Amino acid sequence: MTKTLLRNGLVWDPRKRAKERFHLLLEKGRIVRISSDLGALDIKGEACHVINAEPFWVTAGLIDVHTHMGLWEEGSPEEEGSGNEMTSPMTPHLRVIDAVNPADRAFAEARRAGVTTVQVLPGSANVIGGQGAVLKTAGAVVDAMIRKAPSAMKAAFGENPKNVYRAQKAAPSTRMAVAATLREALLKARRYGEKQEAKDEAGKPEEADVKSEALLPVLSGEVTLRVHAHRADDMMTALRIAEEFGLSISLEHGTEGVRIASVLAERGIPVAYGPALSSRPKLELAELEIGDAARLVEAGVHLSLTTDHPVIPIRFLLAQAAEAVRAGLDADDALAALTINAAEHLELSGELGSLEEGKLADLVLWTGDPFHYRTVAAATFIDGEVVYKDKAVAL
Repeated sequence: MTKTLLRNGLVWDPRKRAKERFHLLLEKGRIVRISSDLGALDIKGEACHVINAEPFWVTAGLIDVHTHMGLWEEGSPEEEGSGNEMTSPMTPHLRVIDAVNPADRAFAEARRAGVTTVQVLPGSANVIGGQGAVLKTAGAVVDAMIRKAPSAMKAAFGENPKNVYRAQKAAPSTRMAVAATLREALLKARRYGEKQEAKDEAGKPEEADVKSEALLPVLSGEVTLRVHAHRADDMMTALRIAEEFGLSISLEHGTEGVRIASVLAERGIPVAYGPALSSRPKLELAELEIGDAARLVEAGVHLSLTTDHPVIPIRFLLAQAAEAVRAGLDADDALAALTINAAEHLELSGELGSLEEGKLADLVLWTGDPFHYRTVAAATFIDGEVVYKDKAVAL
């Protein structure tokens, strides 16, 4: 396989708060060398595709930690979506990889916007909606796009589940019932696991319960419970239940997170903040303020940013971050929220989120400062391959 050399690009490392010129050598889908000294790369006599990156800013590929891409498809009516199974409040056995359509136009738009990785999650109609997956934004079939599956178990608090089932005259129709429904399912799964283990030891396997089976990795901490919550009181309920059962959780949206920012920071709870370019169409969003991204970071909260696509189209992920910068978020923190913080949120920072030797070669060449309104992605790389190139750019 031919190596690719990106020569003399302006590399932005948000953790180091630095922009420096480096040469990057890519091979077999990974970054094998980074150096400011071209001679140190030692590529003489080797087949190497050289790209003059000097006109470009270079960043790690952008990551959106919370989307519904391929479930609610571009150009399709909302009712055709496959993200919410609104027939039971408890559906942990559902998997997004069985419903994502990789032909959804959103994936191409993501690549054009420099987004190389997304987490796709079920919707928020159910208390537990099912299993998410982290996907590359390039690929003809979902199986070839998977970075991590399952990457999460989706849970939801607040208006969405209670209003869905109130309309059906069924439980849960209150916040108390939402919490009780989750506790009931976790307790049932715990007891199922204990019985299964005892029967295995006795040589009498327990009859499989697919819903409880799906929750066992959540109870063990192997799979993170990603909790849709906007209101501060719902977030605290989620933290309370997580502590009761010893769960690993993240908070998704976190609209009122500033109210409990000190608690989130102290407990190390990651927050996927957003979408923050939308209107305020429901009660839980009454206090939505994009400037809260800066306040969460100032309080020490681990922050990522999300479009919640299709709520905000994936092509506006960077625009949302730029708006957060306009509202007070430090530019380095904003880029980190879309790269290394996002990779940490997904527990994939060993492979993604920063330009380092040994990591996957997911990166973007930008025509200027990524947060400037006229900047576009000149080229997007996934696993070292160009998956998008601006027609006006020669590489």
